[in-house]
Amino acid sequence: MQRPAVLAGTIQLWSDLLCPFAHVAIHRLVTARRRLGLDGRVTLDHHTFPLELFNGPHPRPGTDTEAVGLGQIEPAAGFRVWTQPDWLYPSTVLLAAEAVHAAKAQGLGAAEELDRALRAAFWVESRSIAHRKVILDVAGETGAVDVTELAAALDSGWHRADVMADYAVASTSAVNGSPHLFLPDGTGEHNPGLTVHWEGPWASGYPIVDEDDSGWAETLVERAAA
Repeated sequence: MQRPAVLAGTIQLWSDLLCPFAHVAIHRLVTARRRLGLDGRVTLDHHTFPLELFNGPHPRPGTDTEAVGLGQIEPAAGFRVWTQPDWLYPSTVLLAAEAVHAAKAQGLGAAEELDRALRAAFWVESRSIAHRKVILDVAGETGAVDVTELAAALDSGWHRADVMADYAVASTSAVNGSPHLFLPDGTGEHNPGLTVHWEGPWASGYPIVDEDDSGWAETLVERAAA
């Protein structure tokens, strides 16, 4: 199964909402776009790479240790370890991913704003973005999403099929992981700019960044604009 075509003026981005590598990539893309004066000319087209459908419920130790490691190279992205009770930790974010697809029906800009707000709600504010009320509260705070329309879409389940369609594509060799970025010219970059290895077992050890080149973001934004 092939991935969807990449629209002109967009960067197609496949990711999981609880993936810290995706959080860094999106922060760098948005920062580069603003620095280049290309806001409004290049938009992120979000697709779901649902890690929990591959691996099971999201484990808190994995996200905590990755956040600590990546927070050292990109503190401006905003990383905090989970501070709320363990029973509030979002071990699933399928409904949140569905909400981003539902927002996309209102426009790519609405989906981009909701995706970024959901990531900030989790990584910075320790909000349980698995929950319907939290998702709708976050959507309302963006000022870019019609919350009434979003609630109707979530309650009907209209966009769960979009998440599962993305999962079907992500299960093939077309997409290699979270994050994976594609440009209109066919270029694809998986976890661009970063090379990481683990010291000790995943989730009980910690990640070490071997290479970090953030210059890729401006290059991809410029190529998408062209």
